[in-house]
Formats: sequence, structure tokens, C-alpha cells
Amino acid sequence: MQRSKFLVFIILIIWFVISFVTNIIGPLMPIIIETYQLSLTMAAFLPFSFFLAYGITSIPAGMLIEKMGEKKAMLIAFMLNFLGSMALAANPTYITALFSLFTIGIGMAMLQVIINPLMRTVGGEEHYAFYSVLAQLVFGLGSFVSPFVFTYMTSAEFTGNTNGGIVQFLNSLVNNNMQWTILYWLFGIIFISIFILISSLSIPKVEYNEDEKAGTADVYLGLLKNKSVILFFVGIIAYVGTEQSLANWMSEFLKQYHQVDPVTQGAQAVAWFWGLMSVGCLLGLALLKVIDSKLVLKGAALITFIALTLALFGSAEVSFYAFMGSGFTISVMFSIIFSLALNSISSHHGSFSGILCTGIFGGALVPLVVGSLGDILGLRYAMMFLYITIGYILFLAFYAKPLINNKTISIKELFAGKK
Repeated sequence: MQRSKFLVFIILIIWFVISFVTNIIGPLMPIIIETYQLSLTMAAFLPFSFFLAYGITSIPAGMLIEKMGEKKAMLIAFMLNFLGSMALAANPTYITALFSLFTIGIGMAMLQVIINPLMRTVGGEEHYAFYSVLAQLVFGLGSFVSPFVFTYMTSAEFTGNTNGGIVQFLNSLVNNNMQWTILYWLFGIIFISIFILISSLSIPKVEYNEDEKAGTADVYLGLLKNKSVILFFVGIIAYVGTEQSLANWMSEFLKQYHQVDPVTQGAQAVAWFWGLMSVGCLLGLALLKVIDSKLVLKGAALITFIALTLALFGSAEVSFYAFMGSGFTISVMFSIIFSLALNSISSHHGSFSGILCTGIFGGALVPLVVGSLGDILGLRYAMMFLYITIGYILFLAFYAKPLINNKTISIKELFAGKK
């Protein structure tokens, strides 16, 4: 096995970039709605385009990468990301935005399929759990930082810079005074830089474990006949749909109902939503050492019900902090649902993982449902749809009967071990 801490570092950078680019849609949503004079439904088609690519690409990407190799697939993914970013930056129309986000989504889906097994190969199986947690934290950091970058790059301080250099150059590229599109020029520079870097590196061939390999069509069809597979697949749709609906609509909600400036405080709320999610992941790791994962999932769902209610019906200050806090309350849900799912069947985990990853399509579907309802009922009542998705996650916490439960130790054992 070819170990390389430098390649581990590169993979962590890729995780940061994936998150930095993916989760900028939420802070941008109110600005895009105003720029193109969109209904909530039309605005929702933007994240729909991005996450639709995940739903379409995840399983085929796994099959393609096994045949093509990781390096070539990564180069294709970054080139797609670059082309998508440049198209939107150079021609910032609504139709171009839909096409661009779909193209970037394909590239991001390919990267996520590639870098998990690659991390195991270059970091070593014995360190894989540590690096996976570290990657999750880096991912959260990317989502936390990007709204602040958005705020800075659209500020008067940045746009009024006349001292030359990269800042003035980037400002000169902006079309039709759409300052927010400067982010996609920045993304393009990042993507082409990583493309050049990857081109110069030697990327080892990943030897996939049995639980990482994509299966045949018959395997997938067999899995889809299993009731538990379908229920957990819907669980991933429900979780990602909840996460993306909160992230994508909170800034617009705060603007509509509490007159919060989306460029500053709205972006800040989205940033802390992702930041607190990272904090919650760390706490979740500790809780799962002493509490059964199903019980943790039940608690998370119930607390999220409370946070959502406060966000939708509280005062401006309460709503602001409740939206941010919901990142903390949902933080453990994805990993627990995924692990309960894989622990509920005895074989074909690689194929099942592909099916579950296709459920990331929920990030397209649920925000679109919320947006469509928002045009009819108003965004406050439309976001009450998330009570259904959170309720489904609570149902899964009661339904799940894993073949293997997460290993826990008692509080007494925990403190005894410290003596």
C-alpha cells in the first residue's frame, strides 16, 4: 500500500474545496432571487440542478472510476468543475446558472466517490477512521468559511479596491455589476490550480475492498427489493433534504420575515449553521461511545423539531440563533443513518453505499418542494414541510434493527479507564 501524508493533505484540501463551493448556494440564494427576479420555485431549481447531478452520477461514477483509474477521473472532475464555474462567471444568466451548477455537481459527485477509498489507500487502513473524522471537520470548515468570503468579496472594501493586483483584476472580470459572480471566477482559479497540481502527482491505484466495489445490475435490483434498503434510502433523502433546505432557505427566510441583510447577517447565519454542525459531529463521536446510536438519533430528531419551531415562529433574534443551532442538532444524523443502513444488511455494502449516496438527490428534491410551497403558502409555512422529513428520520430511529449495534461503554467503565 502506497502511503503519503502529502496526498492525505491534498485530499483534505479537496474536501475543503468541495464544501467551500457546494454550500455557497445558501448565502447566495436571496441575492440570486433579487438579481433574476425569481419566484421561490424558480430559485429552488438552482440547488435542484446541483444535487440532481449527485442522484444521476453517484452509481455510474463508481463503475467508471474502477475502470478508468483515480487520477484520470479526478482530472475529468476538476475540468468539469472549472468549465461549470467559468460558464456562470462569464455569462451569468439564470439558464447558464442551471447548466453550470449541474456540471459542477457532476464533478463534485465524482470527487466524493473517488476520495474516500483513496484516503484509505494513501493514509493507511489503521488511520482511516481518524482521517475520516478529520476530513469531516475540514468539510465543515469549508462551509463555515465560504459565506464570510462571500461577504468580503461583495463588500465596499473589496469592490472599491483600486490598488491593482489580484483583487482589482477579479473585480474587472465582473459582468453587469453582478458582484456575487466574482465567487465563480475565484472557484475557476481554484479548480484549474488543483487540476494542474493533480496532473503533476503520482496517484496510486486504489485496491477496492469488497464493501467499496460497485456491483452488477442484478445486485442493485436485488437490493432494491429489500424493504430496509428502500427505507434507509428515503432516510438519506430526508436528511440531505432537511440539511439543504435549512441551509438554502434560512437567509431568504430571515430577509423576508425579519429584514436581516443577506450579505452580512444572513451569510453569517449560514456560516455558523455549518460551523456548529462540525462542533456537533465532535460531540456526536463522544456520545456514540456511551449511548446507542438509535437513541442518539431519536434525541437529535426531537431537539431538531424544537429548533425548527423556534426558527420559524420565534422573534428575529430567536429565529437567527435557532437556524444556526439547527446545524448542531442535525449534525449526527447523516453518519448514524448511513451506519445503521450498512449494519442492517450482511453483504453488498459497496452497492448499497452507492444507492444511499444517490439519496443525496434529496438535496435537490426537498428544497424544490419547499420553494414551490413557498410560492403558494409563504416560506414560513412551506418550511414546515421539514417536520415531515425530520419525522421520517425519527421513524427510522425506531424502525432500525441493525445486525451489529455500535459498541458502547458504560459511564462507570469510562471513568474507571481514566484511573
